[in-house]
Amino acid sequence: MAEKRTVTVEEKKGFSIQDLIVVAVLLAAGAVLKLVVGQLVNFFGMKPNFVIASYCLAILLTRPKLGQCAVIGLLAGAICQFLPGTPWLNLISELVGAVAMGLLIRVPMKIGKLDVNPMISTFVSTVLSGGTYTVCLFAFVKATSEGLVAYVPIVLCTALINMVLVQLLYLPLRRVLKK
Repeated sequence: MAEKRTVTVEEKKGFSIQDLIVVAVLLAAGAVLKLVVGQLVNFFGMKPNFVIASYCLAILLTRPKLGQCAVIGLLAGAICQFLPGTPWLNLISELVGAVAMGLLIRVPMKIGKLDVNPMISTFVSTVLSGGTYTVCLFAFVKATSEGLVAYVPIVLCTALINMVLVQLLYLPLRRVLKK
């Protein structure tokens, strides 16, 4: 009779089927939330970017390799092709955001016993993704520098909202996935 074998965290090699399902479900949820709830949850022009929040959460929960983070970013950008906006720019910006998230999750960030990595890495990744999107948008549209500066508060507020959203979802989802 064969003995059951458990895989420890150290033995994990690549994405498991569970990891793929988590990424797929979170990216799909992010796209649906952006379409359905995105316009309803609007704070003076600032709203969460559910697609960025979903891939940040997926990367936090699955801890993929850097190349896999890039694929997650490209998938998120591809999903944005079907959402309102200037979707082709999302291929670049979501790639940048996901790779940044993949790098940042490896940096220990604690205040006492509190792990602040989910908040800080989500904030920085959202700023980099939104900043890349904004710079590319204005580079291709040839808008004025005043227009570019006007996007700065929008990107920063979106990053703050995403940071809170991801932090609220991260701990309960991590507990559920451990079971």
